[in-house]
Amino acid sequence: MPAAIIAGGQILGGLLGGSSARRAAQAQADAQIKAAQIAAEESRFRPVGITTRFGQSQFQYGPEGRVTGAGYELRPEFAGMQERLLGLAGQGLTQAEMAPAQFAPLTGAGTRLFGLGEQYLAETPEQVAAKYMASQQDLLAPSRERQMAQLQNRLFQTGRSGLAVGGTGLRPGGGEGLRAANPELEAYYNAIAQQDAQLAAQAQEAGQRQLAFGTGLFGTGAQMFDLYGRGQVGALAPYQAYLGGATGLEQLGQQPLELGSALGGRIANPTGSNALYGGGMGAAQSMYGANAYNPFATALASFTSNPAAVRGLGNLFTPTVDLNAPNYAGYSLNQLGTLPM
Repeated sequence: MPAAIIAGGQILGGLLGGSSARRAAQAQADAQIKAAQIAAEESRFRPVGITTRFGQSQFQYGPEGRVTGAGYELRPEFAGMQERLLGLAGQGLTQAEMAPAQFAPLTGAGTRLFGLGEQYLAETPEQVAAKYMASQQDLLAPSRERQMAQLQNRLFQTGRSGLAVGGTGLRPGGGEGLRAANPELEAYYNAIAQQDAQLAAQAQEAGQRQLAFGTGLFGTGAQMFDLYGRGQVGALAPYQAYLGGATGLEQLGQQPLELGSALGGRIANPTGSNALYGGGMGAAQSMYGANAYNPFATALASFTSNPAAVRGLGNLFTPTVDLNAPNYAGYSLNQLGTLPM
């Protein structure tokens, strides 16, 4: 009988404790959901409507109070300015589209300059110097011939045609000295030699100048192409300026939306929502033990674990034997040994 009482008490205590634990777990889950809902509500984005000199923000909300759309509206006077700027931007873009045809002559000029530079650089400086020297001598030949004829006529008329002076002897090393010559003819040829030497120096400079000039033609041609490219870029400047003015007004109109969104982000306090969520979770955990406690189940478990209490309860339900009763003789010795005393 005591064993049956213990088993029954344990089963009943387990059932009661399990039911209390289930209700406590459900209460804890409900508390956690409530804490999450409170934290989510605290951290919800709540933009603030802003109006400035240039425009105002516009936020749309759904039935549950959540933001479903956002926009802004530019003030009418600035919207009109923006339309005018966009119209000018269209004109500037048209002008930029015409720029290639307008600046096309620069590419032609650059190409011709390149070709001319190749012609100048086709000759070496020495070839240019030789041509310069020959052209200068051809230019001076008539005058030199006239001077020679005048000199010979003067010598003939004065009887000095055969005059030759200035001869020198052998050099100390054995070399031949200067031969005698007519003084006026010697002076004439010396003058021609000095003039030719000067022409040779000038011819060398002419070769260097032609080389530099040909190189300069390439540089000038490259500048033509550079001007063509810069002209294309410069043609876009009016369009970019007008479009920049229009986008600048657009940004001024966007400021209320940006300010309202920034304030909404500050109002949505993640720190506070985390604190609320943590506090709710802690409270739910703290209440779990109290909700799971069942005094009756605890008392029943304590009772079944007490042998004296179980024996006492068993005595209440076990029949006693009266030794003086007439049917006492009906019990066997083994049965008498099991009777409580």
